[in-house]
Formats: sequence, structure tokens, C-alpha cells
Amino acid sequence: MYIPSFNKFENEQEAISFMQRYSFATIVTSVDDVPYATHLPFLVEQRDDKIVLSSHFAKANPQAAQILGKAVLVIFTEPHAYISPSNYEKETNVPTWNYLAVHAYGKAALLDDTDQTANLLVHTINTYEPAYLHQYEKLSDEYKQKMMKGIVAFEIIVGNLQAKKKLSQNRTEQERENIINTLSESPDTTENEIAKYMTAMKPIQ
Repeated sequence: MYIPSFNKFENEQEAISFMQRYSFATIVTSVDDVPYATHLPFLVEQRDDKIVLSSHFAKANPQAAQILGKAVLVIFTEPHAYISPSNYEKETNVPTWNYLAVHAYGKAALLDDTDQTANLLVHTINTYEPAYLHQYEKLSDEYKQKMMKGIVAFEIIVGNLQAKKKLSQNRTEQERENIINTLSESPDTTENEIAKYMTAMKPIQ
């Protein structure tokens, strides 16, 4: 991903926090120069000094058979906003877009063991809807085994993490303030989120 130096995330932990917050991501693979993509919820963990992404495909998804031992890309992106040149101090400007994105590259390994798959599902429930866990645990083992036979669980050890936040860092302080005010007043909650990220960003030195 093209990332100018002033658009980089501050550190790796900031990128991890972003992935955990916006964890419904896109996994991309390639076979014979043909790209394939699936949208999946991911668990994002730090294990010792490694970043691990975990999820599962529907077994019927042909991409599930493509990931073993292959290089994969997982794209995390969510808040974005159109930036009007009306926010700038000079008329000789054009529109742009502010956004945040993290690209995680790595190799995937299948979780073939039933216990590993079961643990992944419990972890997923605890992450997205902890209140549902009690109901899930009351389901019969037969039913849960049947459901697990229909999925392919996997995890990815991230080897290369690229994180970009394009938040008008190259604009003047007044222009950034104008953009924050415009996005904060928008009825679009996604634009409100970009305003919050811009507000929290350290001032450009």
C-alpha cells in the first residue's frame, strides 16, 4: 500500500487496535493471476511478539481451499469521508478523501483439530456477543459438530503490517479545523468518526 511518511500510523499497537475495532475485513488471495476475496469477521490477537488473525470460511467457499501455505492479504478499513475543497483557504484546490486502512500480509494455516475449531467459535462469540455464549453452550454437541463440519477455520501469522491514516496531515491547522467542524456536524456517523480520529491526532510539528 502506498503510504507517505506523514500518513503512517504512530506504532504497531495503534494498528492492532484499529483492526480489533474494525474487524470485519476482506481476505484476498490469488490463483493464476486471478484475485479472490471474501468478507469475514476476524479475531485479532497478539501472541508473544506475533500478530495472529483468526476466522473461518464456509466450506463451500472455493477460497477456503486456496489459502493453505499461500501468501494472503487481509484488508481492514472502515471510516472514510469525502473532503470538500470548501474547507480550504484557497480556491485552487480539489476534493479528496480521508480514510484509515490496515493491510496485513501473512501465510494461513488451517485449524484442522475439532477442539481448535470449537475454541475459535467460542472466542468469536465472546468477542462479538458474550451474552449469546450461555445459549450456545446449551446446544447439543451433535448440532455443534454438524455446524463445524460446514466451516473451514484458519489463522494467519502476520509477517508484514502496513497501516495508513490519511487525515489531512498535509493541510494547514486552520484547514484541518475546518474539516473537523464540517465532519463533526455531518448527519453521517462515518464522517463523525473521521472527525474524531482527526481531533485525536497529534498536531503536525
